[in-house]
Amino acid sequence: MPILVQIDVMLARRKAKSKDLAEYVGITEANISLLKQGKVKGVRFETLEKICEFLECQPGDLLTYVAASSQDPAPE
Repeated sequence: MPILVQIDVMLARRKAKSKDLAEYVGITEANISLLKQGKVKGVRFETLEKICEFLECQPGDLLTYVAASSQDPAPE
């Protein structure tokens, strides 16, 4: 997947817990886990806004684009 979700990195930097983030945002811990793993097809701007509020960050701190060619293993 070319978009990497780095919520876990920001949680670690802020010394925050997924449980607290989920409660603040108003979604389940299971959904936070799915977001962290990049297993969701989309996220609402409202949800992204609440995550950014809680973590005091910008959306770009949470989402990183990785070009498909940099994900492919190097040829041998």
